[in-house]
This record gives sequence, C-alpha cells and structure tokens, in this order.
Amino acid sequence: METLEQNKNKLFKVSFILIVILSAYFAVKIFSEIKKDSMLGESATPATISFYGHGEVKAVPDIANISFTISKVGQTVKEAQDKVAEVEKKALDFLKGKSIAEKDIKTINASFSPKYEYKQEICPQIAGAEGRPYYCVGKQTLLGYEASESLAIKVRNVDDVGSIMQGLGTTGVSDLNGPNFAIDDEDVLKAKARKLAIDDAKEKARVLAKDLGVRLGKITSFSESGLRYPVMYESAMIKDSVGTAPAPAELPKGENTISSDVTITYEIR
Repeated sequence: METLEQNKNKLFKVSFILIVILSAYFAVKIFSEIKKDSMLGESATPATISFYGHGEVKAVPDIANISFTISKVGQTVKEAQDKVAEVEKKALDFLKGKSIAEKDIKTINASFSPKYEYKQEICPQIAGAEGRPYYCVGKQTLLGYEASESLAIKVRNVDDVGSIMQGLGTTGVSDLNGPNFAIDDEDVLKAKARKLAIDDAKEKARVLAKDLGVRLGKITSFSESGLRYPVMYESAMIKDSVGTAPAPAELPKGENTISSDVTITYEIR
C-alpha cells in the first residue's frame, strides 16, 4: 500500500503539471491579444490634414458670340419659309463681306407653326335679354403660318463686333442678341489657374506643417473645382420695325477671369 507521503508527492506532481499547462495557456492567449492589438494599430487610418488653394488668371476676350432670329408669316408654309430665306441670304451675304467664315455660322433652331386668331361672333338677340348682345361660342381662324430660324455667329475679330451688329440690324432680322465676349481656347488658361492653385495649397501646407511641428507624408487625395466669371454686358437687342438706336461701332471687351480651386490632403507624421 502506498504511504501517505507517496500520495502527497503524486498530488504535488499533478498540481505542478496543471499549473505549467495553465501558465502556458494564458501566456499564449496574452501574446495573441498583444499581437492583435498591434495589428489593429498598424491598420488604423493615418492622421491627415487638408489644404485649400486658389488660383486665377485674367485674359482679354478674343471672340464674341452673337445670335439672331428671323421670323416671318405667310399664307402657306412655303411662303413663310421663302420670306425667311430672303432675309437670311441678306444676313449671310453681309457676314461673308465681313470675313466671317462658314464654320463660325451655325443654325441653332428652325421651325414653323400655324397662326390662329380666335373670333367670337355675336348671336341674334334673345328675347328677354334687355337688348344686350349674346355671344355665341367662338372659333379659331387660321391666319397663316410663321416660319422661324435662329443662327449663332462667332466673331473672331472682336474689334468688328459693333459694326457687324449694326449691319445685321439693317438686314431685316427679327432679334439680335449679344455680344457675349469669351476666350476661344480656355484649356491653357485653366491649366495655368490650376497650377497657381496647387502652388498656393502647397505653400500653405509647408507653412502650417512647420508651425504645427509635423512632417507631411504622401498625398492621399486631390480635388478641384473651378468657376469662370465672364464680364457681363447688357444684351443689345434690335427688333425690326422698332426705332431703337443701333449698336455702337466699338464695344468694350473688358477682361475675363478664369479660376481654379483645389484641395490637397496629406498624411502627417
């Protein structure tokens, strides 16, 4: 039979083994938790800071856009269209004489529609109406047809735009609108404005990073929004048979501003 001392030794050994196993288990678990926390820290989103930049360039407009409409009424569609064509030929001949290229003349709308007049007839007097006229249900009467055509013109020699509008006003066009001064090729100016905006944002980033005592890392995002602010003028409108003053021979072109606004976001360390 085992003595009491032997039983105590066995119990001690078993207890020691259990303690070792539990210690190893908890050590592995603690190590796993530490590793998990470390991995989460590595995958966390880095701190960032954003900077806004603005840039703009100014340029004198090098084109002028004008438009006009020709509207005529005839007993038939063909008659109305022929009247429009007659005025259109005069206008196009005039523009050709002013060295306006065909590629700079574009039809933007052409249409025709019937014109009606609503007539209400007086019916025979009804007894008891105390002499007041009694109106019957009226009806629409076809008066003819109206044809209309609208054209847009690009004037590349902006110094001629005043005399061109004067001349078009005498050809019989129905409406004359413009000029709207613009830049023919804005892409180069937009690129310059964008570059200025980026430089502005970078300079702000450099100064603020120094003040905050941080280092800028890689760029994480970039966005741009830009607006063009043309110089606006009151539209000159000339209607046929209306005694309005003609457009001046010279019109001020003013100056257009093309701007760019950017936002650059950096990582900070």
